[in-house]
Formats: sequence, structure tokens, C-alpha cells
Amino acid sequence: MNVVKKCLELAKKHKLVLTALLFAMLPLICCIVTCAVQGYGISDVYLPASKWNDEMFYYKQAEGVLRFGYPYGYFGFNESHAEYLSFAAWSPVLLVPWLVFGIIFGWGLLSPIYCNILLLSLAVFGFVMIARPSRRQLGLLAFLFIMFPLFTRYMLSGMPEITCFSLLILFYAISRRHMEKERVWSLVLLFVISAVLTLMRPYLILFMLLPMYFWIRKKKRVGLAGSAACMGVTGAVYFAIKHYLGAEYFAPLFDTKWITTFFDQGLLAGIKNIFRTLYYAGKSFYGYTVEGFRSGLAAGAFFGGFLAVLSVLVIQTISDIRKKRTSQAILNGHLAFCLIGMLGALLLMYKMEEGSKHMLTFIAVGIFAIAMMETRYYKKAVFVGVIFAYLFTFKANTPYDYQVPFANEEQKEMIAYWEETFTDQLVLNKSEKPGYDNVIIWTLSDTVTDGQEYTSKAFEWQLLYALPEGFGISCCDDYFLLNEFDSLQSRYIAVPTGGGVEKLCLAAGYPQIGEYAGMAVYARY
Repeated sequence: MNVVKKCLELAKKHKLVLTALLFAMLPLICCIVTCAVQGYGISDVYLPASKWNDEMFYYKQAEGVLRFGYPYGYFGFNESHAEYLSFAAWSPVLLVPWLVFGIIFGWGLLSPIYCNILLLSLAVFGFVMIARPSRRQLGLLAFLFIMFPLFTRYMLSGMPEITCFSLLILFYAISRRHMEKERVWSLVLLFVISAVLTLMRPYLILFMLLPMYFWIRKKKRVGLAGSAACMGVTGAVYFAIKHYLGAEYFAPLFDTKWITTFFDQGLLAGIKNIFRTLYYAGKSFYGYTVEGFRSGLAAGAFFGGFLAVLSVLVIQTISDIRKKRTSQAILNGHLAFCLIGMLGALLLMYKMEEGSKHMLTFIAVGIFAIAMMETRYYKKAVFVGVIFAYLFTFKANTPYDYQVPFANEEQKEMIAYWEETFTDQLVLNKSEKPGYDNVIIWTLSDTVTDGQEYTSKAFEWQLLYALPEGFGISCCDDYFLLNEFDSLQSRYIAVPTGGGVEKLCLAAGYPQIGEYAGMAVYARY
């Protein structure tokens, strides 16, 4: 009895820690259940079975950094490459959590997945410890977390979005604590987290506006000068990373015509162009959203979930202002402003399909905000949860966007063949740091002899996971390869068998390294 009594006293004393630990298991439980429902375990997740080709770039870059300090081969598009080192178009800062994980635990195909689960679990633990939600709020949070299966899908992937989710969740928790009791450490952390997020994804600089507001409100001129310096330095570092460490993509990642028109054609033309762009992009956004509700189109579903979260934030902000809940109005109002800012950035600068996944980060932090709202009933959380269930479960009918990749024996055999072949035939040149000697061209698309067009979703590009550590990948479309074939620089080239690019390789007399599962690899020199 004494032991039981002591345990109860200890549990009561450390109730918050125990609650946080239990709630931190939610991400892992969601992953276990999602896999178990399909007859698998987490260890059965297999990145080479995924159709998301960005994952391979992230994975192989991290692998090269962990093995050699940086990849010895360039990662790029149509043979583009970074001015220094060998990273692809996206910020290498995204890789940092994986690199830390790899240094501590080693690196393999499951490492990004385990790291993602750990990151989100730590974020949830930190949120409970810092924000201290009530039982009702924890219940709402668990409900919304489960209703948003993209938490689980991205944990069980080789994408770094979970890093952004996790940092923003902690950012929101610290913001709540700072509103309750202002501390220097919390303000510093808010600036650091928002700066790191900006270096990962530039549009997340929107979140730096909140610590700027806190500092300016408290210190006036000093806060204004310091905030401007923080934002300026962060922006400069981002552009330096993008300029020196990023490879040029097929097309610019951001459409800047809405800005350049002001300089090229004047003020009036610039204003007209912005409204014109917003109008036509808005129509496209609306069409995607309607199609998301109608047929489950993933991009439209993401937009629908985003709008549901945004509408709740706006309504709650208005309610907070009317009821003079100043702290809540600031937090919810700022988050609503960030979502509106991201929507504007999408309409002005991003392609709809590619930009849709960036909305998920805002939905993720919005879930935690909605669970913490001051409300007597659960209408807002239930509304958002029902929208999520409809869009991301009932209408989630495209395996490409929602299906967790699991291994099968055929895929493992293909990877095993290419691992053996590449190990025997490919030579990593460590004297060039980095260089085209250590690059294989991935033929993004080609037309094979039967007239069928092979694209990145059809061609077995996943086989390039078998490349030895340190090699780079240049993703090239067939138009570039067919027109620039004689001036290519990469040493190796992977092509769909029977395609137009392979015919050029054969005509040029390139020795074949191997051929299997619809892919042939040639050495150009």
C-alpha cells in the first residue's frame, strides 16, 4: 500500500511531465496503427517504393553529407549545379535534423522516417510542457491530430516537412507562454526558430513578425532596430544559401513578375498586373478547391483544409477582439495573417500543384491553435475535424498522395541488382570536390519505341536509391538531353530502355553498365 501511495504521490507531483510523455506517444501510435491496418509495421516502409521523387534527392544528399561531409557529385536539373558544394534547389538547412540523427544513430532507408517520428513526438511533448493545455484541449488536439492523416503520411516519408511542422508547433507554444509572462529567453527562442524556419522555407518569415511585435512593443526604438536587423540578416543569409548552395531548377521556383513589372513598366502597370494575377490565380485556386471536395484532387483537398483552418482563425480572432481577449486576439490574429500571407504568396508566386503542399505546414500549426481556443462548445474543432475526415480520408482516393510506401520482394530484388552493379562499375572520384565525374543523369521523361511516353511517375527512377554514397543526380528532361546530348558533362546516364535517349547512347558507342527493370545505365566516358 505504501508503494502504491508513493507512486500516486509521485504521479501527482509530476503530472504535467507524465501527461506530456503520454501525449508524445500519439505520433508513434498513429504511425503504428496506419501501418497495422494495412498489414505492415513501420519497419516495412520502403522509400524506393514511394512515387515522391523529391525524397530521393533529400535522402541521397543527406547520405553524401554524412559519409563525406558533402556529396562528391552535383545534385541539379538539366545539369545545373550549385556555385559551391553540391546541393539541389532546396535549402540544405532542411537536412540538418536528419544529419544530427544520422550522426547519432547511423543512416539507412528507415532513418528519415524514425527521425520524423522522433521530431514530431518531441514537438508534441514540448507543446504540452510549455502551453500546458487542459484535458479538454488535449482531447480536441488528439481528435484533430488523428483527423489530419497527413501528419502520419509525412512522418512515414523521406520528406522534411515534419521538421517545419515540429518547429512551428514549438514556436506557437512558446508564443503562448511569452504572452502570459514575457521573458528574454522566450523572445530569443522565437527569433531563432523563426529565422531557422525562414532558412528552410522563405515564406515562413511571416512568423518572425510576432517576436518583432513583442520586442517593439516592449523596447520601442531598440526593438524596431533590432527586429529590422534580425529580419535583414535572416533574409540575407537565405539569399546567400540560395545563391551559393542551390542549383537552378527547371524553371524559377518563384514567379517574380508581379514585382519586376513595377520596374519594367511602371507603377500603374505593376498594380494592374497584381490584380490581374490575383484574379486568374484565384479562379484557378477556386477550381482546385471545388475539385478537391468533388473528386478528392489532392491539391484541392489541401486548399480546402487550409481554408477551413483559416476561416476558424478569422472568426475566433474577431470573437477575441469583441470580448477583449487581447492575448488570444494577437496570437490567433497573427496566425490568421500568416495564412492569408501564404495564400497571397501562392496566388502570386507559386504553381498551384507544387505550392499546395506548402499549405500543410500552416494547417499543422493551425490544428494546435484551434485546440487551444477559448470556446464553450466544440463547434470549431468539430467543423475542422469533419472537413479533414471528408477530404483526407473519405475522398483520399489517390495512392500517389496518401498511400504509405511498403516494400515488396520485386522492388528489393531490383534495388539489390543495381546496388551490386553500381558497386562493381561506378567509380567515385574524390579528387574533384565535387564534380561531374560523380554524377548520374536521371532521364525524367522519354518516348520509348512503342510510342509510350515515360514520365517521372512511370520510369523506375527509384532504382537510383541504389547509387553508392557520394554520387550526385542530375534530373534532366528528354528535350534537354536530345538537344544537348553532345555537350553533356555528367559521366553516367540512366535511361528508360528503348527510348530516344538510349538510341543516342548506343549510337555514340557508350558502354552499358547494366540493364534491368526498364532502366539501362551507360558510362559516357
